[in-house]
Amino acid sequence: MALEWVVLGYAAGAEVVMLLLLTLPGLGGLRKGLLAVTRNMLKPFLSIVPFCLFLLMDIYWKYETRPSCAETSCTPSEHLRHQKSIMKSQRNALLIAAALVFYWLLFSVTNLVVKLEQMSQRVEKLKNQD
Repeated sequence: MALEWVVLGYAAGAEVVMLLLLTLPGLGGLRKGLLAVTRNMLKPFLSIVPFCLFLLMDIYWKYETRPSCAETSCTPSEHLRHQKSIMKSQRNALLIAAALVFYWLLFSVTNLVVKLEQMSQRVEKLKNQD
């Protein structure tokens, strides 16, 4: 299961990098290429949504089938393992939420940049007509 979390982490990292590159000022000439690459990557990155839902169900299943550890019935090592498992589940849920939010932000920012480019082309066209 660790490989799945690594893949999700790398995908979220790639989303963040693309988002930063799209929103950085001063990259006018490079922005068109970045926009094309980002628009082409949005469809493959959409697979993150069902993947995150699968991983969320995995976290839920592990939470429901986890043996309960009351303070009196557990040894200290079992209690520590139980706490580590809970911390891992919380970390993984945070990673899922981050990946979904970054995908949504990337999708929204890409659409806004496309609309901005179209509007600037219309303005240039109108200026050239006058």
